Amino acid sequence: MYAAMLLHSAGKEVEETSIGNILNAAGISPDAVRVKALVAALAEVDIDEALKTPVLTAAAAPAAAAPAQEEEEKPKEEEKEEEEEDLQGLSALFG
Repeated sequence: MYAAMLLHSAGKEVEETSIGNILNAAGISPDAVRVKALVAALAEVDIDEALKTPVLTAAAAPAAAAPAQEEEEKPKEEEKEEEEEDLQGLSALFG
C-alpha cells in the first residue's frame, strides 16, 4: 500500500512492475499474487480523494473506555476481599 502511495505522490502509474521494483529496492521479496490484488483493488480508487477522506477511528476509543469505568465502580469492600484472598493464597504456597 505504501509503495502505491509513493508511486502516486511521484506522479507515476501504480503498476505491478513498479510496486515490485519498490519492494525489491527495500529488500522485500514481493508476493506476485498480493501485488496483483493490490493493483486490481486500486484500479477504481481515486487516491487523492481517498487521502482527503477522514478515517473514523475515534469512534472506537469511547467504546474501549467503557470497561475501565466499570472497574472503577467496584465497591472498595470487594477489592479488599480480593486482596485478602490473594494474600491467603501466597501464605499457602510458603507455609
